[in-house]
Amino acid sequence: MTKLSVNINKIATIRNARGGNTPNVVQVAIDCERFGAAGITVHPRPDERHITGKDVMDLSKVVTTEFNIEGYPDERFMQMIEAIRPAQATLVPDPPHVLTSNAGWDTKENSAVLQDIIRRLKSWGVRTSIFVDTDLQNIEYALETGTDRIELYTGPYADNFSINKEQAIEPFIIASKRAIELGLGLNAGHDLNQDNLRYFKQNIPELAEVSIGHALISDALYLGLENTIQRYNYLLRD
Repeated sequence: MTKLSVNINKIATIRNARGGNTPNVVQVAIDCERFGAAGITVHPRPDERHITGKDVMDLSKVVTTEFNIEGYPDERFMQMIEAIRPAQATLVPDPPHVLTSNAGWDTKENSAVLQDIIRRLKSWGVRTSIFVDTDLQNIEYALETGTDRIELYTGPYADNFSINKEQAIEPFIIASKRAIELGLGLNAGHDLNQDNLRYFKQNIPELAEVSIGHALISDALYLGLENTIQRYNYLLRD
């Protein structure tokens, strides 16, 4: 079964809007695991507009499934990974000023830099994943970096799903097959939701993990967190 990693950034966004510690990010992570999440994802940004450095340290002490820290691999990020040693570090090419992760790496242009970063991460015993689009060249050069996995950026799939789901999924099928041929593990994330997740999973059966935050937390406002996590897990069943 594909693992569901719940991105809890939005919980921190709500908390930060008011100050204080409500909702409690650490308690939400504990509850997500209790309700069936197979991992917790955070994306701490330099301006700490949602997840803070303190959150990451606090979470590292309580997450019992897989802790996935994603972000732009500047020295701040790397020091955090070295100190915490999470199960997985996901490298995202988003500089500090962007609102959200909306593109994958140009792995050919950044190959040397990524190779150095991934060597450091692996020396700390951390599994690595690189955020990429479906361009086959980017997937092939991802292999050259030494990464364990790629995370397919699924924004274009989500945008086009309601228009023509067969066309929307086609490049992801091709990309995933190439990644598997190369021996890369497959993750996916960005705008996956209850409407489009099942179809994606059916067509990408080798999918190891999905990271879902915005849609899942939004659904939980209506359905409750436990029910929502169970629904997403149901959609990921083989």
